[in-house]
Amino acid sequence: MSSPVHLTLRPPVPAVLPAGGAGSFGPPPAVPHEDGSPLQTVPAAAPHAAVSIACSREGLARARSFTRATLGDWSLHRCSDDATLVMTELAANAVTHAASHRPDEPDVRLGFRLEPAHLLLTVTDPDDRPPVRQPPGGEADLEEHGRGLRIVDALSEAWGWFPAVPAGKTVWARLSTRPPT
Repeated sequence: MSSPVHLTLRPPVPAVLPAGGAGSFGPPPAVPHEDGSPLQTVPAAAPHAAVSIACSREGLARARSFTRATLGDWSLHRCSDDATLVMTELAANAVTHAASHRPDEPDVRLGFRLEPAHLLLTVTDPDDRPPVRQPPGGEADLEEHGRGLRIVDALSEAWGWFPAVPAGKTVWARLSTRPPT
């Protein structure tokens, strides 16, 4: 049985996210990047939504339906397909790799934040291990698993991860909400 949808409305608090290129793995948001690049401050007053999903097929179906419903509510139908695919890949990675190693904490949390010209997707899971992007080529291309983060990399403007408090990690992806030119 799925848990009910919980839209999260919070008072404005500034959040800090790594401002890296596509596929960059950022350090914790309060620490500058190793290469010295600055952090980007994101106003927390932006529209946002969150939901917890179970680590199951039903949970992944809920991730897809919640993504489409949230973007529909925000009139972002034009980026719904890409955002749904990215969120599904991130959630599937969390369910498959992270949550299976922490059965005592089975839920995965999904987050959405609408920024000016961007949509920020987040998936938080209880495992501290970083995501691993498989390199293209070779036998890996023929495997059933291992292409999810390459899909995220191809569809997002940037993506990365940072440790979650008190444990676990948050993997994020930023997609453009601008209409195609």
